[in-house]
Amino acid sequence: MARIIEGEWDYIVCGAGTAGCLMANRLSANPKNRVLLLEAGTKDDWIWFHIPVGYLFAINNPRADWMFRTEAEPGLNGRSLIYPRGKVMGGSSAINAMITMRGQSADYDHWRQLGLTGWGWDDVKPVFRKLEDHFLGDSEHHGTGGEWRVEAPRVRWDLLDRVREAAVQMGVRPLDDFNTGDNEGTAYFHVNQKKGLRWSSARGFIKPVIDERDNLDLLSGVLVEKVIVENGRATGVQFRQGGESRIARCRGEVVLTAGSIGSTQILELSGIGHGDVLQRHGIPVVKEKPGVGGNLQDHLQIRAIYKVQGIKTLNETYHNLFKRGLMGLEYLIRRTGPLTMAPSQLGIFTRSDPGQERANIQFHIQPLSLDKFGDPLHRFPAVTVAPCNLRPTSRGSIHIRSADPADKPVIAPNYLATDEDRKVAADSLRVTRRLMSQPALAPYRPEEYLPGPVIGDDAESLAKAAGDIGTTIFHPVGTAKMGLASDPMAVVDERLRVIGIDGLRVADASVMPTITSGNTNTPTLMIAEKGARMILEDARG
Repeated sequence: MARIIEGEWDYIVCGAGTAGCLMANRLSANPKNRVLLLEAGTKDDWIWFHIPVGYLFAINNPRADWMFRTEAEPGLNGRSLIYPRGKVMGGSSAINAMITMRGQSADYDHWRQLGLTGWGWDDVKPVFRKLEDHFLGDSEHHGTGGEWRVEAPRVRWDLLDRVREAAVQMGVRPLDDFNTGDNEGTAYFHVNQKKGLRWSSARGFIKPVIDERDNLDLLSGVLVEKVIVENGRATGVQFRQGGESRIARCRGEVVLTAGSIGSTQILELSGIGHGDVLQRHGIPVVKEKPGVGGNLQDHLQIRAIYKVQGIKTLNETYHNLFKRGLMGLEYLIRRTGPLTMAPSQLGIFTRSDPGQERANIQFHIQPLSLDKFGDPLHRFPAVTVAPCNLRPTSRGSIHIRSADPADKPVIAPNYLATDEDRKVAADSLRVTRRLMSQPALAPYRPEEYLPGPVIGDDAESLAKAAGDIGTTIFHPVGTAKMGLASDPMAVVDERLRVIGIDGLRVADASVMPTITSGNTNTPTLMIAEKGARMILEDARG
């Protein structure tokens, strides 16, 4: 039998990742609110959580990563992919690409058009600004004084400058900032770093306050077993700590901020979800919600690789012990250089074909190459030119594998399942080839390594190649989607309340009805910020 721990909290926040750290910060700002923050991962006390290039060592490492995998994907020609999620305070913001990207204004205006009041671009832009401490200073588009530090990259590569020139030669406009509402163009990404160190959600929102607020309790290394629902209301959380089940009681609200995987698991383990799924695992149905775990969307990146000559890349630099030592010395003395690198430094947002109404593909350009994350860099100089479909039409699912919360879920993204997605994939590889054939790159003799020159230019060959080399860039969203009460697949309403259950909200990437056009970490923070405001507003009546 689970043991009830002493005390009662106003708010219990489940998951101390990107969203949860912010949520706990905001709810505990009032000393009258007693807040409990639960995290299954560990403290961020490993050096590679802080040195930016540490993602190379964190991804697919059980110290930092939950080590999830997808099921074998038909659209990827039967391949299964690693599916990294941060197993640490700060969640995936502690191991991700550190790229600050809001998406496009049209993404949020679409949410508003779905009937979700308060989620249009004009509504969310001030929230983005409030969060920021931006190196560009206070302006129409950016803010200062917030907890979310944004800086310019601290390393440049001649190779990336040439790729940017090639994009301009191809007709893509040069930009200085992707985050003004229209990101079509080419620019260097802004990153979540401070003075050459990764700036995670834990560093921004929890570490500055955890020792100062007696009303904020943090438990790490605990696994949520279920939300306790009594008479249609969430009244507490049952969790596993040290092999023992415990119960924390809540007099206010339980807030799920464990992401598209974790929040989905908690809902289903709590008896909230599709009845067939729950009954299959012997879980009593508390609330039939067929949308839980469905609507999964993700950005599939097609990692094209080109060998180059006569220009520096990280590949040969890394494999030279002397040069590797210089990289370390530069970082130690100046906090600059390759050790500050995000996985991708240069971005290109453009259209896969002229018929697209706005930019629908995003390129991540890297002065390096490897077979997959977690593998060593190649020994030949190369550049990775990786397009992804920003708004896929394919939909997948995430569901529990059993009633045991420690079991890894069944993750089935269903990539390239629609004709439209296969067409965009093929077209994006054509755009890649056109980019790499521009005059700016000719001196470096780019040679296609992947998918390879033997792959023809016809749609069928290119779509198959995309399935052979495509991989996730770790942007799962949508598995507890926001929608109107009239939508049977909606899980939460526009105020992030689980429809049909009082005192329970979800405030993370899982609530996105449709994926944003770019990296999803910063939009997740915005969702958590709005969610916290809604919770506090509703508490005041």
